[in-house]
Amino acid sequence: MSGDQLAADLAEAGRVLAAEGLVTAFGHVCARRDATRLVITPPHPLGSLRPTDTFAELDTRASDLPDAAPREAWIHLAVLRARPEAGAVCRAQPPVATSLAAGGVPITPLHGQGALLGPRVPVFDEAELIRDEARARRLADALGPAPAVLMRGNGAVTVGATVSEAVARMWVLEASARMRLTAGVGTPRPLSEREQDAWRRNDRELLARIWAWLRAASAPEANPTGRAS
Repeated sequence: MSGDQLAADLAEAGRVLAAEGLVTAFGHVCARRDATRLVITPPHPLGSLRPTDTFAELDTRASDLPDAAPREAWIHLAVLRARPEAGAVCRAQPPVATSLAAGGVPITPLHGQGALLGPRVPVFDEAELIRDEARARRLADALGPAPAVLMRGNGAVTVGATVSEAVARMWVLEASARMRLTAGVGTPRPLSEREQDAWRRNDRELLARIWAWLRAASAPEANPTGRAS
């Protein structure tokens, strides 16, 4: 994929995340350029990014970070090293999901889309900024083969084959957290393994449709204030 297309995809991802209230002053997204290189959003408000902005390019084998990269870019390096099938990583602060992690409330599939996150979203239990390689490796270990991981007191990370999948999964994570919160008025009943498998067999199609909806909902002409409705 060309650098121009990656920049356009990352800028659009930033706009979507900001419009949905999934990032504030912090958050970043990366896309794999090839087997050993990634492109990552700069440490600027994601909602203000444009394709013409400067996006840092990193070698996944890097032992230090350039000034143009976010200080937590170690997350992206560690995850892409550990997950060669992943093409993108999204790091955000979904508010309800982060609150549930702080409260020790597990996020399990209570609706079909929630199954796209696996049987239970793992939690990384170190509530510190991830600004070194060793802590980032521990986060990647906590993520394992899962599509998402919560970081206690520090947001969440999702992965996907593409930028759109990683961002769509972040939205699904927050939607699942809201459902868990409201389902708590009764007795939450997770989907069975059979039901979860049925949804996961269609994950690419479903994530693509979620992304198309997010793009439309966040388009400037649909939301001229630039704020989530």
